Amino acid sequence: MRIGLVGKPNVGKSTFFAASTLIPVDIANYPFCTIEPNVGFSFVPSREPCPCMSLRERLEQDGRSQLSDDRGGSICTPRTGSCEGHRRYVPCMLVDVAGLVPGASEGRGRGNAFLSDLAECDALIQVIDVAGTTDAEGNPTGLKATKEQAIEQALAEITFLTEELDAWILGLVKEGWSRGARRIQAEGVKGFTQFLQERLSGLGATDSTCQRAFDAFTQLHSDMTSPWDWSDDVLILLASSLRKQLFPIFIAGNKADMAPDGVLDHLQATLDQFTPCSAETELALRQASKAGFISYTPGSTSFELNQNQPMNDAQMKGMSVLGERLNKLQGTGLTNLLDQVLFEELDRIVVYPVQDETHWTDGDGNVLPDAFVVQNGIQAKQVAYKVHSDLGDGFIKGVDGRTRRIVGAEHELSDGDVLRIHSK
Repeated sequence: MRIGLVGKPNVGKSTFFAASTLIPVDIANYPFCTIEPNVGFSFVPSREPCPCMSLRERLEQDGRSQLSDDRGGSICTPRTGSCEGHRRYVPCMLVDVAGLVPGASEGRGRGNAFLSDLAECDALIQVIDVAGTTDAEGNPTGLKATKEQAIEQALAEITFLTEELDAWILGLVKEGWSRGARRIQAEGVKGFTQFLQERLSGLGATDSTCQRAFDAFTQLHSDMTSPWDWSDDVLILLASSLRKQLFPIFIAGNKADMAPDGVLDHLQATLDQFTPCSAETELALRQASKAGFISYTPGSTSFELNQNQPMNDAQMKGMSVLGERLNKLQGTGLTNLLDQVLFEELDRIVVYPVQDETHWTDGDGNVLPDAFVVQNGIQAKQVAYKVHSDLGDGFIKGVDGRTRRIVGAEHELSDGDVLRIHSK
């Protein structure tokens, strides 16, 4: 599962990436600072409390009162990520792609190299500049934008991305269009959706995504009698329908702390899937927390100063500015946006495979070491394959760690489930 960070140059994509992953990347105030995509993991809090909460309650009821409170009561031992106050942080892969400029589908900028970087992404977060500080090419304007200018530019950024993606998909479909038109004539809709899936398989297209796209297309264009005569105006409707299924796009309104008054309210009322963000603020908070100056939980609307870590006047002033930004925006927006994409759009849940259904440990005694982010509705045997192919091949049964009930291969798991896998 991959989430792509996209948009024109110099809007803050790399800052968003660095703030979310704490991976050092080049961040500069000029276009195409990023050439090859940066890839890393952000850790997003699971929506359901870590099962170590209920495990701790059970142990305390059994008389185990000497349990550590170092991590807000968490007693699990994550192999990756962390757990604080029974909030389990699970991995989410981000891909920071080089800036896109108008005409990419025709080879401008990095052209199709940029577009191919998106091919394996399950969803896209488009980072836009809601402060109006850059032009269409990503060059700093050096001017203070008005409300109307910032809104116009933000909407133009969104439009040009969808148009470039639509043009890219249209080009892929048209390469074999005569064959596709014949399949519509000979095999009907089923043959046509199979043709689309074959043409777009490199973008992750499936029969179901192509069918949904085709159904949406027919609502816009009902004339199916002469597909070989369809103009580009008709085919672009098909490409747009396919793009919406292949690349759901969420909008990160970056530099929200600098946006002219009224811009954020207008965009939130106008756009679906729009979240105001301040990647620069999030990065500064993460770095200050890592250095021990503050206590900050990603996604929070406030932070606490560490009284044992002295700061100079400049640092104190910087902390005051960050506090004002957090209060104004009610958070930096990054963690909330990733949560929305991961758990709502991509419909993921978190499950916890263990080797001991009683103590919820692995073979080395580690408590709930693994938290797998998986598709909602996943079955027990499919989870076994994700742990190891041998477990899937030799699957015998599963045991629900919470109820101790034996479950079969087709048992569907829910968010927060603990599963013991028995295998040959």
